[in-house]
Amino acid sequence: MMSRIKKRIETIGDLTLYHVEQFGRMGVFLAICTCHFFKPPYKIYPIVRQIRFIGAGSIFVIGVTGAFTGMVLALQGYYTLTKFGSEDLLGSAVALSLIRELGPVLTALMVIGRAGSAICAEIGIMRTSEQIDALECMAINPYRYLMVPKFVAAIMSLPLLVFIFDAVGIGGGYLVGVILLGVNEGAYFQGMYDSVVWKDVELGLVKALVFGLLIVWIAAAKGYYMHLERSPVFGAEGVSRITTNAVVLASVTILIWNYLIGAIML
Repeated sequence: MMSRIKKRIETIGDLTLYHVEQFGRMGVFLAICTCHFFKPPYKIYPIVRQIRFIGAGSIFVIGVTGAFTGMVLALQGYYTLTKFGSEDLLGSAVALSLIRELGPVLTALMVIGRAGSAICAEIGIMRTSEQIDALECMAINPYRYLMVPKFVAAIMSLPLLVFIFDAVGIGGGYLVGVILLGVNEGAYFQGMYDSVVWKDVELGLVKALVFGLLIVWIAAAKGYYMHLERSPVFGAEGVSRITTNAVVLASVTILIWNYLIGAIML
């Protein structure tokens, strides 16, 4: 009995030490990448290529998601507001929901699924095939060569993608609320004008910047340190496992930080 208890305590302690070490390692990873942001020379082409992949490549899925999110918000909001005779507030409800919460969060989740998973898999494959070790042998800094363009591109792309999501979502809400359900067009847009202030836009912008940093940080770090996992597996199975872990961790982290930023900036 005592030996079982001792073994369980040792297991809990081992897991705790592993996660503390993992958190510290990822913190150092972020600090090193941040330092390389400001070291010249600056290479534009790798950044533009990553912007094309992370930003431009995500426009379609962001547009579709934003349109149907706005349509659902308008549909459900209309039937809720109708109970109180407040259909004229539909535009305000759709705009505030998208700009403050759903726009940044759903955009980040879509980018995680499309670009974050690809970044983690790319870095993981480079690690398991020893390409990163080859870069270091050639005196090429892997942080500067691989990570910095991805960080810069994500931080630049997420706010623009959130703007596209919000604009398309408001358009989808207009389609359902005004054209299909008959809400007054002037009231729809006037409600937005009266209720949306700069603080709401600022909150969405801050969330987009933070989420862009978190996505690339977690995805790149998990791939870069896949050989230091608790039970490392290399090859295709290892890359698929670490990519799944990165997507789950990044998604949960986005939801946690969404609450924290909202609580701080209210």
